[in-house]
Amino acid sequence: MLASEEREAAIKRAHGRSAGYGLDAAGVPDVSRLSTSALGSVIAQSQALHKYALPVVELLYEQIAGTRNMVILSDAQGVVTYTLSDDDFAEQAERVALALGTIWSEQRRGTNGIGTAIAEGVPILVHGDDHYLHANRILSCSAAPIFNTDGAVGGVLAVAGDCQWLQRHTMALVRISAQKIENQLCCAHCQTGITLHFHRRPEFIGSLVEGIICFTPEGRFLSASRCAQALIGLSSHALGVHTMSSLFDIAPSFLLDHYRTAAPGLLQLRLPDGVPLYASASVRLGRSTFDNATVAPGESLTQRKTAAHSTPPRPNAEASRQLSSLRYLNTGDPQMSAIIAKLTKIKHSDIPILIAGETGTGKELLAQAIHKDSPRAGAPFVAVNCASLPETLIESELFGYEDGAFTGARKNGNIGRIRQANGGTLFLDEIGDMPLNLQARLLRVLQERTVMPLGGGKPVPVNVALICATHRNLRDMIAKGAFREDLYYRLNGLVVKLPPLRERTDLDVVIKKMLYAEEQSRRYSVASCVMQQFKQYNWPGNFRQLTNLLRTAMAMTAEDGEIRLEHLPDDFLDDVRNMKKASAAPAVAAALPANATLGDVELSVIQKALEAHGHNVSAAARALGISRNTIYRKLG
Repeated sequence: MLASEEREAAIKRAHGRSAGYGLDAAGVPDVSRLSTSALGSVIAQSQALHKYALPVVELLYEQIAGTRNMVILSDAQGVVTYTLSDDDFAEQAERVALALGTIWSEQRRGTNGIGTAIAEGVPILVHGDDHYLHANRILSCSAAPIFNTDGAVGGVLAVAGDCQWLQRHTMALVRISAQKIENQLCCAHCQTGITLHFHRRPEFIGSLVEGIICFTPEGRFLSASRCAQALIGLSSHALGVHTMSSLFDIAPSFLLDHYRTAAPGLLQLRLPDGVPLYASASVRLGRSTFDNATVAPGESLTQRKTAAHSTPPRPNAEASRQLSSLRYLNTGDPQMSAIIAKLTKIKHSDIPILIAGETGTGKELLAQAIHKDSPRAGAPFVAVNCASLPETLIESELFGYEDGAFTGARKNGNIGRIRQANGGTLFLDEIGDMPLNLQARLLRVLQERTVMPLGGGKPVPVNVALICATHRNLRDMIAKGAFREDLYYRLNGLVVKLPPLRERTDLDVVIKKMLYAEEQSRRYSVASCVMQQFKQYNWPGNFRQLTNLLRTAMAMTAEDGEIRLEHLPDDFLDDVRNMKKASAAPAVAAALPANATLGDVELSVIQKALEAHGHNVSAAARALGISRNTIYRKLG
């Protein structure tokens, strides 16, 4: 979204263009619509855009439903091709001909959200009197262009509504939704080939700010998202002369071999200027599809001959160690410092480690740090979530199977995750969800240090360091007969329990690390009042919740990069207010006489809130979740 001064300059330019088109600001606008057949032709020409945009449009509408708004999708010429609207806004929309088949280009409608987003090529808010035509000034429109993989505007996503009902987060939601569509269009461009999802920070892979770049199976450039172009520092046109090897110093043959023979962890790449990157890949070769999360060795690639059997140089290994090692995770919390001190003492041994803790406390991140600090750091780290695999598949995924072991088995079999981890670390997340019959097989593997694939064959020796994690109380499960006691004592060489986020004392340091920007020139910060809210919150979703909240807030910040209260999601602010009211009411009640009435309690709570916010009525009202008029009425 443009900064205030930039937005005003863009509106001024748009008014100049509107006047140049000969439009009469006070006149009757052109409200003609395309015929049904003509509109059908326009939609057919935007078939790819519609395919990937409509689910996002529907999700966006769900987020703003009930706010007297309409979600609009247009093509690159400003023709409205799809709408979703609240019933109470439909009449206003009809008055200004905001409907299917109408054309909202600047040439037809002057300065407006859709047309000006196309002309300027940037997300923009056109509110009330910003519109050139007087007839449109009842509207407020937040619009973002959707760019094709060739860098041209392919359409516009917009939310239009009554200008008196402007919602502060609408622009950010529109911008995020448009970027989702762009990313999906970029991925769809690679029907056959290799797609890399990358970022300078591994935690941003899979987020909206990741870079996406597509190559042919031979490694020739196909397309790149705008985030990818920004991260690499080259336009789509300039990338056209590159290959995967010239950009990332990695050959397609090595990448395919990586997924055939190694644990599919994150790739470590390097740009020509030396900047390190982390990446996951999706490989589509004919009918076969492999990705960073699900690919198993031997899957349709066993007949492919490559010469890349040696381990490639690990770019910027020291930077990687500083990023994910135990030292990096030691951010000042006494409980974490004690855990890391214990783990550091045993990092050169193969003592089994069991990590306990609530969901979202960072158990897998700790496991990765243990691996990276161990002598096995150069070998595979294979993570298996026992809760996410269906019970019918977990046995074959863990132990592997021979060719023809069962109906539907892959040709040439599958060596399984345990053998993938041979020489490295096997991380079994949510071990408490492993079925009892498989617990017995796992125990045998750990005791005999061999694995027997399904369908027969010889036992295969394996050498793995084992780390397990769970949010369950395994001792209680043992008492109930849901977990094997002998396996428990085999797993718990060292048990550490991660503290929930609400108990940690290093929240400010942790957040600073998490806010490291994708661009070296961009820095994010948290306003002191927001940090205070964070420290008072109980974080039921722990780091998973905090990560999603920060990513959303970062997308909503202005150019200064400071996260303020207005950038936080409404549900989070509601939770904070409810927590404050829940904690304040008993304290207030205790301070009042025994015969105090409900009105006395309400008045006391309001007075306490006013004192806490320097007698700022608006701030106190927000904190209490009531209107200013209610406060005035209660005090009067």
